[in-house]
Amino acid sequence: MIMKILGGFLMALADSVPGVSGGTIAFILGLYDDFINSLNNIVSKDKEKRKAAFLFLLKLGSGWIVGMAGAAMVITSIFEKHIYAISSLFIGFVLFSIPLIIMEEKETLKGKYKNLVFTVLGILLLVAITYLAQNGILKGNVDLSISGLNFGLCIYVFFAAMCAISAMVLPGISGSTLLLVFGIYQAILGALKGLLTGVIKGDFSYLPIVIIFAAGVAVGIFTIVKLLKRGLEKHRSAMMYFILGMMIGSLYAIVMGPTSISEPVDPLSWKTFGFVYFVAGGIIIFGLQALKGAFEKREAEKDAAKQVEEQK
Repeated sequence: MIMKILGGFLMALADSVPGVSGGTIAFILGLYDDFINSLNNIVSKDKEKRKAAFLFLLKLGSGWIVGMAGAAMVITSIFEKHIYAISSLFIGFVLFSIPLIIMEEKETLKGKYKNLVFTVLGILLLVAITYLAQNGILKGNVDLSISGLNFGLCIYVFFAAMCAISAMVLPGISGSTLLLVFGIYQAILGALKGLLTGVIKGDFSYLPIVIIFAAGVAVGIFTIVKLLKRGLEKHRSAMMYFILGMMIGSLYAIVMGPTSISEPVDPLSWKTFGFVYFVAGGIIIFGLQALKGAFEKREAEKDAAKQVEEQK
């Protein structure tokens, strides 16, 4: 349970920063297949599958909500001031996680080298998305409070939410980067922060757009998840090569991330690269991997003890 809550918390932190996907964190922690299956089974006709999916998503979701609320309150304040440190940290996350995923999926990847073409496609997809993020569709500040809303903007935010959450489910693609593409990344984080701080004062001017965004998220989840589940079941090798390509491509997205913020700065360079933060990212990844192993070992011991008890 602790691992799932922690996983949800870390997924939210990753989802809130352009360049990194919460799906990557889920994959590193070994939660990805359960995550996809649970999203698919939450609307299943099978009562037991529905119940198991609900419990899994409740644990993961509780951590995600806390993480996203914290990110909305904190990231908006520190993101631009420490963009190079954050970028260096997430490069460490992605770069150190790639070999771990390759080792974990070695049986799926071994001997299927023709599928490397999907790795190339994954890289090209991320490069294209990054280019679009540098040339966001909307320019300038967007007012998402109730006074600034109109029908067209509501539809636009709904569609952007659909695309962003679909990306968040995929390892390698950052939903936040897609929000940058649509030009509403800062505005959405600002709306979340405005709602959280406004509730205390009785100000709900950001509630309508948050509801619209949440509705887009829900629709996006249930349209993309079935395709992902089918792909992982029937074409896992090709999907894994594609996912690895997206993760490699996300390194470029992170490097270029500073050019896409509201006050653009130069891309990450050797001069601005934070080696300490990069190493910290690697330490966190290997720490999470060790934590995952410890939890899996404990669960295995509990299952073994249960089987012995049942045999008596």
